[in-house]
Amino acid sequence: MSEVSKIARPHPPGIGDGWPAAGVIFPVADIDLRVLPGPHPVLAEHAPEIAENWAREQAANPALFNGEMVLQHRLSVQAGTLVGEGYLAPFAAFLWWRSASRPPIVCHLAAVPVIETSDGAVIAVRMGAHTANPGKVYCAAGSIDASDLVEDARGLVCDVPGNMRREVLEETGLDAGEAVAGPFEGMQMDGSAFLFRRFRFSETSDSLLARIGRHIETAEEEEIDDAVAIFDADPHAHNYQPHMRVILAHIFGRYR
Repeated sequence: MSEVSKIARPHPPGIGDGWPAAGVIFPVADIDLRVLPGPHPVLAEHAPEIAENWAREQAANPALFNGEMVLQHRLSVQAGTLVGEGYLAPFAAFLWWRSASRPPIVCHLAAVPVIETSDGAVIAVRMGAHTANPGKVYCAAGSIDASDLVEDARGLVCDVPGNMRREVLEETGLDAGEAVAGPFEGMQMDGSAFLFRRFRFSETSDSLLARIGRHIETAEEEEIDDAVAIFDADPHAHNYQPHMRVILAHIFGRYR
């Protein structure tokens, strides 16, 4: 793992100083993710392309919603602290970035709560057909948005634990407050940063899957198709997002 930078200094856009190599997981001691006023620089530089891509995306999937989310502009690791500067921006800007070879003017940060069961499984969800990731399997998680922001003496900051608890509740009906939370860990790959935390529930995988199934049946939004219990790091067991394969290999040690 690369030595973490201990000197605070300006960083270029994108994944900046102090990060280990792609796919290397490291402990995160603290989080300082600021949300700055005004528009994200990507909107001034790429507005026409963003609009054109959104038209294509929405034509292919009319259920997509162009709500606001936090898009990072700079992310660095300083003495174990994840430090970021981002802006509220439309979901369309993220979709354009994702489709445009991920230019470094944007760096996406995903907060990933990893649900674990008493019998050693990781619980993940399979996304519905009308979402931006249809059929993909990953931990119940979503974008940091305006509802996940709190204010301190310096301005707005991302409440990552609050985001994780909200997303788990919305997508699975489970309350992460019932679980024992582990420390934060991080990694970066493919222009995205991932901040994850393990939540160990006292119930078995069968019990949690049953609870999630009842939630899916009554949920107003058809965002989740199903939930799955994962007991090993087999990268081909499900249609995983790439970051899930890395996280599962970390949790289970190796494919067995």
